[in-house]
Amino acid sequence: MSKNKLPAWDLSEIFKNYKDPKIDNEQNKLNKNVNTFVKKWKGKIKNLDGNDVSNCLKEYEKINEKLGFMSTHSSLSFASNMEDEEVSRYNSKISDWIAQIFSKIVFVSLEIASVSDKVFNNWAKNKNSEKWLPLIKSLRKRRKYQLSPLVEEILIEKYATGRSAWTRLFDETSAGLRFPYKKQLLTEAEILSKLSDKSSVNRKIAGKSLSKVLSSNKKVFGMILNVISRDKYIEDYKRGFKSSLSSRNLDNDVEDEVVNSLVNAVDEQMPNLTHRYYKWKAKQFKKKKLDWWDRNAPFPQNSEDNIKWDHARNIILDSFYEFNPKVSEIADKFFKNNWIDAEVRTGKASGAFAHPSVPSHHPYILLNYQGKVRDVMTLAHELGHGVHQVLAGKQGLLLSETPLTLAETASVFGEMLVFRNLLNESTKKRRKEMLANKIEDMLNTVARQIGFHQFEYKFHTARQNGELTPDEISEIWMDTQKHAVGPYVNLDENYRSLWAYIPHFVHTPFYVYAYAFGDCLVNALWAEYQKSDKKEFSKLYLALLASGGSKDHKELLKPFGLSIQKKNFWHNGLSSITSMIDELETL
Repeated sequence: MSKNKLPAWDLSEIFKNYKDPKIDNEQNKLNKNVNTFVKKWKGKIKNLDGNDVSNCLKEYEKINEKLGFMSTHSSLSFASNMEDEEVSRYNSKISDWIAQIFSKIVFVSLEIASVSDKVFNNWAKNKNSEKWLPLIKSLRKRRKYQLSPLVEEILIEKYATGRSAWTRLFDETSAGLRFPYKKQLLTEAEILSKLSDKSSVNRKIAGKSLSKVLSSNKKVFGMILNVISRDKYIEDYKRGFKSSLSSRNLDNDVEDEVVNSLVNAVDEQMPNLTHRYYKWKAKQFKKKKLDWWDRNAPFPQNSEDNIKWDHARNIILDSFYEFNPKVSEIADKFFKNNWIDAEVRTGKASGAFAHPSVPSHHPYILLNYQGKVRDVMTLAHELGHGVHQVLAGKQGLLLSETPLTLAETASVFGEMLVFRNLLNESTKKRRKEMLANKIEDMLNTVARQIGFHQFEYKFHTARQNGELTPDEISEIWMDTQKHAVGPYVNLDENYRSLWAYIPHFVHTPFYVYAYAFGDCLVNALWAEYQKSDKKEFSKLYLALLASGGSKDHKELLKPFGLSIQKKNFWHNGLSSITSMIDELETL
């Protein structure tokens, strides 16, 4: 790859393309393996000893590993080019097939969850099955929310034509949108980037264009949200969850009261966070209020240059190396082996993500890199995920997945490492810009995401009484976001439709609080890092990441002397943001 050329991943290392005959061969092999597996184990788990249940789970893990490998190719092919109808059809075909397979093997989780305490205690004493106890305990927590095996099978098979289909419609619709900008037609990623352009005129044009196109498509996006919400409500209600949020919390392995405590803490602190910061920023622009398209605007005196790809790579790897050489070594593999797709392309998914793939393969990172400091931070964020996924992979597929609440830890910590190094090397003028940028990122991660969470909560609650019109959705959006950003940002009529482009509302309802959770947790970890032996801390930190999903948050945070259940935990995490605002105001 030539110097500073943006990398693109090469999925041919899995299959040549969606026409590769190996795909059908792999499907046929797996179909046979699954049929053999079902005959061998279905209906028998409650009578297994520790050795046999361990063997069953090993075989189950291998099947899931192969399914995950197939899914990696189809889903990333789709993310690379959402406008190619054949690729989209291929992704849908694989999704349908995987749903069929899962419906056949769902008995494993259902039967394990339903075993008697006597059987469970015997498994807990066995050396072979002891390894699987975290998974078994997690499944047993779901026992009271399970439906009959037949209903569970139907739900899995219908997922591809239900919620998954609406998610696909959202993705394809979003990828196909074009936003007029001067004499150009921009993709969503490109128009969103213009909201941090140096020119206030350009930002205004971009903001109004974003609003106009989303507004003209609000019926489609409103229909998608309504269907997703109703689908989720029906399933949650039938399972016996007291709220739609409770089912997400169970998936995240966190208690309802902990999440409520986080949301309340951020909500109470909004005046000291966003309200205070945007008042300060408006003064920098010699305004009483910021227009919403200026919320992430660079400062008038901003000296930011375009950061070349190779320079971004060096900044991140050096920062990671200083913390722990192993973190840098793992991150470097993403660059050396083209596990990153970084260029902005028509039809490509907007935003950024790290896809874990499966432990026998390697993760992939997608982003839309345009050379800004925020892009460097996004790269650091996703590489943090990537490092986490590589380390946790050693647990094996079934024990490697980390709950969302802890999944953001490595990513946000990676950002912090890069930010602090850049800050330490900055002049006073540059330091002010860096601090402001970091505060904005933290506010976007904490306050804005909790604002998004409050929108979701009110929308899903209202949806229980009937379908909401796009205008009714917009009313909830404006009400919640006005409090989240505060009185010094002008949210005019053009802001009403911006709920329509947020992918998490569709892909994973109630995901967004995990960002605030992760940021506050990292702030607490960072405070410990500053007062601890650096080498010892980094060893404990890598052990936390390598644990994957084999431990809950209480066990993982115990070595650091932290507990998210302590009364002031979230307020302490938020205080690091307010202290940065203090520092900024003194500059």
